[in-house]
Amino acid sequence: MNHRARPPELEHDFQRGPDLGYEPEGSYGYVRCLEHGFPNPLVRWHYHDEYELHLIVRTHGKAFVGDYIGHFEPGHLVLTGPRLPHNWISTDVPPEGVALRDQVLQFHDEPLRRAAELITDLREVLPLLERARHGIEFFGMSDRAAGRLARIKATHGLKRLTEFLEFLGELAECSDYRLLSSMPLQSSEDEPAQARVSSIVDYITDNATKPLSMAEISARAGMSESQFSRFFRKATGNTFTDFVNRVRVTRACQLLMDTDQYITNVCYDAGFNNVANFNRRFLEIKGMTPKEFRRQAEARFGTGR
Repeated sequence: MNHRARPPELEHDFQRGPDLGYEPEGSYGYVRCLEHGFPNPLVRWHYHDEYELHLIVRTHGKAFVGDYIGHFEPGHLVLTGPRLPHNWISTDVPPEGVALRDQVLQFHDEPLRRAAELITDLREVLPLLERARHGIEFFGMSDRAAGRLARIKATHGLKRLTEFLEFLGELAECSDYRLLSSMPLQSSEDEPAQARVSSIVDYITDNATKPLSMAEISARAGMSESQFSRFFRKATGNTFTDFVNRVRVTRACQLLMDTDQYITNVCYDAGFNNVANFNRRFLEIKGMTPKEFRRQAEARFGTGR
């Protein structure tokens, strides 16, 4: 038994009409605004090529971002990166629905990165863009975000772009946040060290389903085990063992969401060699059992599908 479940939908630009809450084609530049209520056809498990900044202004419910499942309430502010699946399902909606639940900004990746090559000031936001590939939830920013979103929507051209870049700078400076889906590297000003640990992490990620030992990886990095342990902890914020477990749990989440494999098979296919240890590590990292994760993940599709 290993059948694919329903995948997230790819949202195309031709699907984004004003009837759904999008600004009409030709009325915006680099930054596009969107507002919609609940229920709405846009509320579904989907992804797209743009970054999306998402502010919930009404209702409570469950947020689904990559392999993250959590609760949201008014003021919930999240930045998702390109092609990161996401959805928000409200659970306290009155019979008549709500006219406005979501305030959203969308913007593309490449123009901002190309501009940063020429305008060095813009490089301050590049670490933010990297973190957003895992989904970022910001805390203590909802009132400021609401004001910024209102001003961005009310302006056009250079004024809109200026307002947006100032807001992006504020988000880049925000230190009260959490990453929602998987574990990225912490930023480092030491580029050779960053490249070194990136290659190590790539190797771990590519080989997480195989037996991995710190002795093997430290030798590959040309370090003693004690040197490697300190280096890896500083670069990733995790011990070697914790990081490997997180990578394997992330892989397990993908299998639980995208296939109907038995949980025992998911355990071994994700790289764990013991079901009890798998269940224990999964609970520690995700806050629920693999069975409960799969059950809750079904809700990411919403209703009416």
